[in-house]
Amino acid sequence: MSTPEFVLDESVNEPGGDIWFAIPAGFTSIPIGALLNPPDSAGTDELRTAIDPLLDIYPDDASRQKFLTQISVSQQLLAALVEDGTTHCFIGLHRDDISGDSGENKDHYLFSLLTLTWRDIATAAPAVTAARAVAGAEGHTHIEYLELPCGPASFSELVRTPNAESGLPQDPLLQIFAHLPHPDGKRLAVLTLGTTAVSRRAEYRSLLHQIAENVSFENPLLEAEAINNAGKSS
Repeated sequence: MSTPEFVLDESVNEPGGDIWFAIPAGFTSIPIGALLNPPDSAGTDELRTAIDPLLDIYPDDASRQKFLTQISVSQQLLAALVEDGTTHCFIGLHRDDISGDSGENKDHYLFSLLTLTWRDIATAAPAVTAARAVAGAEGHTHIEYLELPCGPASFSELVRTPNAESGLPQDPLLQIFAHLPHPDGKRLAVLTLGTTAVSRRAEYRSLLHQIAENVSFENPLLEAEAINNAGKSS
């Protein structure tokens, strides 16, 4: 079996880091800070620099134009996410290869949004926090409790439709959550994977499980370096 290959983001070595995770192919990081710069502000160039790589992931001009027309709405949503504790955001673009390779589905792409949000919680053991995260969660289904490499975790799913007043398309939105308690017992990391491709529930569920299984609350690079140094000294 071949060893998986990872591309390391520069943030992996930032001081004060408290969570490490791997993102599968098809996801592109959204630079939240840059995208929240107003168009006429001093950060306009930074905003343009942030948008250009995102445009590259779209397959055609029509898709790019649709993305550009949604920038202002996206900025409002990102601002709300940041206010709610979101620190990382990724947009997913995957070819729908389940429906077949011919006909109208030939160039059908599935879109998704992955976020990482921190929540302050009442101090408790991680297992208790994982259970509390989904206990009584209204409308949540497919609730699971798992023991992952990073510790106990709970998963849940929710299908909702945006309010008409929101201005968003009235399409059902599938949200899959991974609740990952920090070992310090004071914080909860929530991974949320959202998509309007509700019929692909099983595939997106598997995808979020894969991401959660690679989460670490300790820098894995330092551990690998320590093992490597120990091997050299023996």
